[in-house]
Amino acid sequence: MTPAQLREFCLAFNGAVEEFPFTPQTSVFKVLGKVFALSALDAEPLKVNLKCEPELAVRLRAEHAAIAPGYHMNKRHWNTVTAGGPDGLPDRMVRELVEDSYDLVVAGLPRAERLRLDRP
Repeated sequence: MTPAQLREFCLAFNGAVEEFPFTPQTSVFKVLGKVFALSALDAEPLKVNLKCEPELAVRLRAEHAAIAPGYHMNKRHWNTVTAGGPDGLPDRMVRELVEDSYDLVVAGLPRAERLRLDRP
C-alpha cells in the first residue's frame, strides 16, 4: 500500500478528515473529532497507528510481525501496523484493520453524532 492509497482509503469514510495537529509530516485521520488512524505518510516503510479491540490487538501482534503495540499510543487499544515494504501486511488486511479502527471509533460516538454520519 502506498501513502497515497492509505490517505485516499482513510478519507473515503463518512465524515473522515485529515489534520496535522502534531507535525506537518504526521497525518491524523479523524471522524467527528476522534482519531481512527495516524501515520507519517512519508516514512519508509509506511506505518499506521490504528485502534483495535484489546483482545484482538494482542492476538494480531502474536500472529503478525508487522503488527506491534501502538507507538506513542495506549498500547491496550492501539496497534502500529507496517503497511509498506517487503515485511508489511497485505493491502487487503491493512484496509480491513483501518475499517475496523474507523468502526470502533464511530461506535463510541454518541448516537446523535453517529446518525449525522448517515445523512448525506
